[in-house]
Amino acid sequence: MGGATITSGKRVAENAALQERAARAASGLKSLGIGPGDVIAVYLRNDFPFMEASAAAGLIGAYSTPVNWHNSPDEAHYIFENSGAKAIVIHADLWRGIEKAIPKDVPVFVVETPPEIVSAYGLSPDDAQLPPGTQSWNEWLAQFPPIEAGAAEPPGSMIYTSGTTGHPKGVRRAPPTAEQAVAGASIIGKVMGFNASYGEPQEMVTVITGPMYHSAPNAYGLYAFRVGANIILQPRFDPEELLQMIERHKVTHLHMVPTMFVRLLKLPDEVKRKYDLSSLRFVVHAAAPCPVHVKQAMIEWWGPVINEYYGGTETGAVVFCDSEEYLAHPGTVGKAIDDAKVMVIDEDGKELTHGATGEIVCRTSTIPDFTYHGDDEKRRNSEKAGLIALGDVGYLDEDGFLYLCDRAKDMVISGGVNIYPAEIEAELHKMPGVGDCAVFGIPDEEFGESLCAVVQPQPGVTLQEDEVRSFLRERVASYKVPRKVEFRGDLPREDSGKIFKRKLREPYWEAAGRKI
Repeated sequence: MGGATITSGKRVAENAALQERAARAASGLKSLGIGPGDVIAVYLRNDFPFMEASAAAGLIGAYSTPVNWHNSPDEAHYIFENSGAKAIVIHADLWRGIEKAIPKDVPVFVVETPPEIVSAYGLSPDDAQLPPGTQSWNEWLAQFPPIEAGAAEPPGSMIYTSGTTGHPKGVRRAPPTAEQAVAGASIIGKVMGFNASYGEPQEMVTVITGPMYHSAPNAYGLYAFRVGANIILQPRFDPEELLQMIERHKVTHLHMVPTMFVRLLKLPDEVKRKYDLSSLRFVVHAAAPCPVHVKQAMIEWWGPVINEYYGGTETGAVVFCDSEEYLAHPGTVGKAIDDAKVMVIDEDGKELTHGATGEIVCRTSTIPDFTYHGDDEKRRNSEKAGLIALGDVGYLDEDGFLYLCDRAKDMVISGGVNIYPAEIEAELHKMPGVGDCAVFGIPDEEFGESLCAVVQPQPGVTLQEDEVRSFLRERVASYKVPRKVEFRGDLPREDSGKIFKRKLREPYWEAAGRKI
C-alpha cells in the first residue's frame, strides 16, 4: 500500500495496519458462523473501525450495512431486524442511545468514541467510554489471526435508501464477477478521480467530508481505503477547517455535495484567500442539484478541478462532466458514461424528445443488478422502460447532457402546474443575507399544494417576508413565489450539511391530517 495513512484528529494509522486488523476481524466473524451473503451492521461515525468492519465483511463475502446513526431507536431496530444483521459494530455513545433497540442474541462490538468526535459533537467524555459489560471491538479482534484468504470479490455495502413513505429498503447487489469488478473499478476511477491520470494511489490525499452511512461517501471512502490512498477523516464538516486541511495535508482529491460549496463560498473573502489550495487535482460532487452560480463560482475560485456525476445507490454513477463540459453546458450534471444508458420518459413510459422534462431512467450494464432486500414488488416498480427510475425529474439537451429539475417527490403540483422547488432555492441563494433555505409544498385547500419557503438568514441579518417575495418576483414567475415564508436561526441538517427537508414539511401535512 506504499505507506498510505489514515488520519483522524491527532490519530494516524497505517493503511496496512488497518487492513491487517480487518483480516483479523474477518477471522473472528467467520468463527461466529458469519459468511457469504450475511450482513454486518456498522453503526459508526467516520472512524478507523468503520474501515475495518466494512473490509472485514467483504473478506468473508458478507455485506456491510452502514446505518444512519441519526435514527431513532425504532428506526435503528427496523434496519437491524430487516437486514438480518449477524453482528453490530457501534460507537460507545451511540450504543447508549439505542441499547434497547438492539436485537437479542446478535453479537455487539463496541468502539470507544475517539476524542475528535467527542469534541466535534459536544459529547460527554463519560459516554465515549466503553460501557460496562460490553465487548470491545479492539480487544475482540486482537484474539484472531488474519484470515488466510478473502472472498474473490467483496459484495460491497448494502445501503438503506431513505424512505419517503414507509420504511427504507436495503439495496443489495449480487457479488460482482471478475469482469464486473474490473468495469466497476474503471467507472469509480473515472468519476472519482482514482485513476492513473491523477497519479498512483499512494500519491493521492483525500478528506472524507461526508458521513459514510450515505451511499456516495461510503463508496468513495471505502474505495480510497481499498486502493491505498491517504485519507483524512473530518469528524464533522466545517468549511474553514477543510481549507486548513487542504493546505496542511496537500489534499489532492475530494468528494463533496453542493451544500458544502455554498458554505465555503459564504466564508469571508479574506478567509478564502488565506489558504493555499494549489494541491487540488480532482474534486467531484454529487447527491443534489448544484445552482449554476454556485458551481461557476467554485470553478472560478478552485480552478478547473471540479467534476460532477449523477446516479443512485441502485445504479451507480451514470453520467459525468468535467469543468470544461460544465461551463459549455451550464446546469448539466453530465453526459452518459461508457456502458450507461439514460433516458427521460413521460407518464406512459415513452421516451421524450430533447428539452422535454420528464422522469429520468437509467442503467449501467457493467455492474451487478440489484434487489431491494425483502421487497420484490418495490424492485419491480422501480423498473420503467427497461431502465431504473431513481425518482428524479429532468431533461436531456441536444448534445446528450442531462439536467436535473428536482426530486419527483419534491415536485409541487399547485393548481395543476408542476413547480420545482430547487429552481426557487437556487434563486434564494443569490439573495444578500440568505444563509440557506428550503422550499417545499404544503397543503392548500384551493390549489392542492402551495409553496412554503423556510429561510435561514446569515448571522446578524434580519429579513422580512415582503423582501423575500419581492426579490423572487423579479426572478421567477409569480406562481413560483412562495405564499408562506418562515425564518429560522438554524435548519435541521444531516452531517453533510444537507437539509432534512422532510422534517420541515411533515408538520404541515400532519396538521392537515395527511401523510406524505
